[in-house]
Amino acid sequence: MNQNFHIDKRLVYLIALVGLAAISRLIPHPPNVTPVAAMALFGGAAFADRRLAFLAPAAALLLSDLLLGFHSQMLIVYACFAVTVVFGLCLRGRPGFVALGAVTLGSSLLFFLATNFGVWLLDGLYAQTLAGLVSCYVAALPFFRNSLLGNAFYVLLLFGLAGMLPTHRRGHLAPTG
Repeated sequence: MNQNFHIDKRLVYLIALVGLAAISRLIPHPPNVTPVAAMALFGGAAFADRRLAFLAPAAALLLSDLLLGFHSQMLIVYACFAVTVVFGLCLRGRPGFVALGAVTLGSSLLFFLATNFGVWLLDGLYAQTLAGLVSCYVAALPFFRNSLLGNAFYVLLLFGLAGMLPTHRRGHLAPTG
């Protein structure tokens, strides 16, 4: 039997960070203060294999949704996080707080605008008028504040922990090879 089995410790560590963020979604937290967008940004920036960059956050989201329950906005939510992974891919080779802050804000705005448009369009809670759409967005502003603060916290946590990896190189989170 061949004993040449190699475990990429960095990859295991990166997956563990995403897994821990997913688990934290299941514990009590303020509304919209979750690690999901941070997981997607981090996956895009940190996983060398782009398939894994999309798969890891999506799998974590799906597994936690299996426990939390499914809802009418799932396609919109999952699409937002897929785009957020693309935002994370844009971070490759662009280290720094400005780029990280821009994609964190951008992903928060994307989620806010898209999901609340979906609520207005699909859930029947608001009149199908411009005034109804504005009312929907105004009612959601406290949730936007929460998601922005949560995203900033979890982005700093995940990217900060990744920066402590022994193989971390300045400006490039993705493993080589």
